[in-house]
Amino acid sequence: MALRFRGKLWALYASVFAALFAVLFVSACGSSSTPAATGQQQIRHVFVITLENENYASTFGSSSKAPYLAQTLASQGAVVQNYYGTGHVSLDNYIAMVSGQAPTPQTDNDCTDYEDYNLTGMTSDGQAIGTGCVFPASIKTLPDQLKAAGYTWKGYAEDMGNDPAREAATCGHPALNTADQTQRAEAPSAAVPEGDQYATRHNPFMYFHSIIDSSDCGTNVVNLNRLQNDLQLISTTANFNFITPNLCDDGHDSPCVNGQPGGLTSANAFLEKWVPIITASPAFKQDGLLIINFDESSYASQTLNTSTKPATLTLTYAGGTCCSEQPGPNLAAFPQSQAYGTVPATAIPGLPAALGNISLVLAKSNYGGDQTGAVMISKFIKPGTVSTVPYNHYSMLKSIEDIFGLSHLGYAGQTGLVGFGNDIFTNL
Repeated sequence: MALRFRGKLWALYASVFAALFAVLFVSACGSSSTPAATGQQQIRHVFVITLENENYASTFGSSSKAPYLAQTLASQGAVVQNYYGTGHVSLDNYIAMVSGQAPTPQTDNDCTDYEDYNLTGMTSDGQAIGTGCVFPASIKTLPDQLKAAGYTWKGYAEDMGNDPAREAATCGHPALNTADQTQRAEAPSAAVPEGDQYATRHNPFMYFHSIIDSSDCGTNVVNLNRLQNDLQLISTTANFNFITPNLCDDGHDSPCVNGQPGGLTSANAFLEKWVPIITASPAFKQDGLLIINFDESSYASQTLNTSTKPATLTLTYAGGTCCSEQPGPNLAAFPQSQAYGTVPATAIPGLPAALGNISLVLAKSNYGGDQTGAVMISKFIKPGTVSTVPYNHYSMLKSIEDIFGLSHLGYAGQTGLVGFGNDIFTNL
């Protein structure tokens, strides 16, 4: 009995020792843990700040009114010279960034009515066929992909909810199939002391039923004033963050209803405030990427016809494209033009007040959004990097999907489309 006991005890010790040795050996070799991420998948926190309506020469030229962006931030990261918008006027660009969907006639003209999308079919390359603004739940977005893959996302919109009569403070949008009251900025008043310069059309998440019909919308699409607190910890910082300044701070309006100058001057001041807050955050320092882009170029040739009553001003956008961009299945042939009603001549820089009111016509020679440029900052980008590779909003979507190992939505999956490469990520 004694001998058998000793044998069993020795066998027990031996088996425990062998198991412990195996654990230690495997741990030492690293084969029991997930391999370290390589390449762009080292990035785990992406921040996008989208500004409005500036062409590359104005923003990054020697006389730029945004020196903090054009000089200070550019020197800290990469200037992406040949970054292009995908359309004119605004909304179609924002939708492209988060879904890869091409325009409808309504999104191509900013959806002044917040109308449901009438889906009549799908193309083989993932494009919705139809008209309208708010895509059905079957059309997925980057947030849908991120959630399914276990990642987090947030949209931060400045001024959202300032006037509760226009929009809620979370997931703020007009009622379906009504006029969008956020198309114009609201000046400060006794009822709304800070005014309300939130624009639904600059908040792309509001155009997808997969988001606005979800409880996630009220949690994830919030006022910008939540951002600084969320950035305090890595655990409270989303993997993907889309930041929408108000109509003044994004440079859209000039001057602004609150008396600020607007344009690049106000956009520059917004960046001076918020970029250091983002780049000082633990999540950004650990593995962040900041992208500062513009929805479209603002440059348009002007033709004034004083023989009409009232005089007619036609603004013509070239609509330049890159990256083999396609117009999508829903737009009529180009060139196109659309009357936008009458405006005071004083609203157009350079026009004499004596003209009184003028008729404004917007013309598009082509479907693209022209050259805007972009700036990107990350520890994975060497300061002073300059990229001349052409990119657009579909490229950005593709790149973010690649960072998080996701499939490509819509035109982000277009054959031959190039995502951000080692021309930008020069320090991987």
